[in-house]
Amino acid sequence: MDSVHELQQNRGWLIAFGIIAIVAGFAAITYSFLATLVSVIFLAWLLIFAGVLECVYAIRHRERGHLILYLLEGILGIVVGALLLQSPERGAVVLTLLLAAYFVLAGIFRIVGALAFRLPHWVWVLASGIISLALGIVVWGGWPLTGLWVIGLFIGINLIFGGFARLMLGLALRPHGLSPQPI
Repeated sequence: MDSVHELQQNRGWLIAFGIIAIVAGFAAITYSFLATLVSVIFLAWLLIFAGVLECVYAIRHRERGHLILYLLEGILGIVVGALLLQSPERGAVVLTLLLAAYFVLAGIFRIVGALAFRLPHWVWVLASGIISLALGIVVWGGWPLTGLWVIGLFIGINLIFGGFARLMLGLALRPHGLSPQPI
């Protein structure tokens, strides 16, 4: 009950965020190459930042043991981040290949799981697996060219659906639109 009231108080922010996310999503799809490069560069800086923090942690807490392991992990993050910054295009191509492999394998696992266990509503899991498998095959089939735009496309699609969900929630929260349900 309190969460619905809190959401109603922030209704305007939900609607604004939803609209901004939808617009950003369409921009990411329209400029998918640029969105892909920006996301790879962002990931690179995250890896570098996390690697530096890991190294600092390792040095500050070296008396606890495992200094070498923490340092190696931190250095790995810094090196991978630096490699992504050196060539974001190559990084995007490699990340897209990993993403395609993930979609193919996840799709196969979902299909096998759905058919083997036949839990309630198993058809939805099967459909999800088929879509993931098909998506992985399409991305992999167009690789390496898909590596230059597919990450930006996926980010754009995610922004549009997330923004639309927030927009609809905000609109549903208008007075008398959504009331707390008794437990």
